[in-house]
Amino acid sequence: MQMPNDYEIPPLWAVIPFATLLLCVAVLPLIEAAERWWEENRNRLFVSLFLSLLVIAYYWFFHPGVIDHSSHTPCLLTGFRAVCQVLNHALLSEYIPFIVMLFSLYVISGGIQFRGDLPAHPLTNTIFLAVGAAIASFIGTTGAAMLLIRPLLRTNRERKYVKHTVVFFIFLVCNIGGCLLPIGDPPLFLGYLRGVPFFWTICLWPQWLAGVIILLMVYYLWDTLAYRAERRDGIEQDEIKVRGLSLRGSINFLWLLGVVMSVALLTPDKPLLDRENWPIVPFFLREGLLVLFVVLSLVTTPRLVRFENRFNYTPIVEVAVLFVGIFITMQVPVEILNARGGDLQLTQPWQFFWTTGLLSSVLDNAPTYVVFFETAKTVTGDVTRIAGIPQELLVAISLGAVFMGAGTYIGNGPNFMVKSIAQQNGVKMPGFFGYMLYSGAVLIPAFIVLTLVLKFLLGRWYLT
Repeated sequence: MQMPNDYEIPPLWAVIPFATLLLCVAVLPLIEAAERWWEENRNRLFVSLFLSLLVIAYYWFFHPGVIDHSSHTPCLLTGFRAVCQVLNHALLSEYIPFIVMLFSLYVISGGIQFRGDLPAHPLTNTIFLAVGAAIASFIGTTGAAMLLIRPLLRTNRERKYVKHTVVFFIFLVCNIGGCLLPIGDPPLFLGYLRGVPFFWTICLWPQWLAGVIILLMVYYLWDTLAYRAERRDGIEQDEIKVRGLSLRGSINFLWLLGVVMSVALLTPDKPLLDRENWPIVPFFLREGLLVLFVVLSLVTTPRLVRFENRFNYTPIVEVAVLFVGIFITMQVPVEILNARGGDLQLTQPWQFFWTTGLLSSVLDNAPTYVVFFETAKTVTGDVTRIAGIPQELLVAISLGAVFMGAGTYIGNGPNFMVKSIAQQNGVKMPGFFGYMLYSGAVLIPAFIVLTLVLKFLLGRWYLT
């Protein structure tokens, strides 16, 4: 959109609330005196809303004017009208669809239970990780993680060396596995809300497959060595205490299919099934259907299944209270990047891949994706574009955000959730920086190898 002549770019100090919120997410859990206070969702909500109010005050009293996106002729909105424009975009257009989708996937997958205890051989664990990576794109990384982490821990409870298995579970199931559909990982859903076609991400399958295979090979070798170092009595108990897998709550796969079809086929304010002369999809019809599938899941799933899954709403409430602040406070950096993104001098896919990825590791991959999504719009050239972005750059941003969200515990929502569940089951997980040693030693070489492998097979590491 053309900028009005009197438009002024927000000053850098206006980004402070956004940066402060991300720093709180990253640092407060590491400070002993603040950790317990930060664990309370009401305290997270207080911080999130307080920083959001600072941004609202900035747009109301200090911002010279935001561009009216609904107007064909560029004009500026100020004061209360500017705040309404910002909140409409942040909450109604993005936050509500985002959190309703995550909520539906979380609740419905929480009604599916795998029971059993298999011999914890390296091949068994590798198959667990492979299955998780395969389904993460279709039920979300959060759904796949909550579905498989407890059966995996039960299978390995007689083993001493389990920490590395949970770490690779975070790599593959909580992150890399979710890159094939927008419901797989939060950054891709934000791209979908910004105009990326629902099935476009399927084109990332070579990178997904190569990344999964590389990490599964590394894991299998690692776990084979760990298995040989296990205590003999532990291995004997593992071989004796065997119970076949069984599935309960299978009706929820039907409700998950309903979620996928609703997100794929219903785009608000566009014709149904994207066909001309078909009825226009009302706003929030999609979200209403997702809530309906949640209700159907709660009604049709035996309560005992969720009880034995130790299902509760705390993790999704944590995501909701943090992201309401993230979506509001990130409006300032997004506006700056819309206007000045070209000044970053990022033009090549590898630059977007590594910059997006490294920041996704130390921040949260969803807002990081949005920042570089907007930056890529400023790159010029006669190339194929998706949602206004050169396709090769969109591939790089998508892969960087999803793959390197595994870099730290705070890179993606399910990472901390899996860590917490593992610790509750007696697994001594590495601390924040200890985990980074794992991710740095495994993921960075793996991504370098991935780049070289895809360049050899495809002629370049991205698809066009």
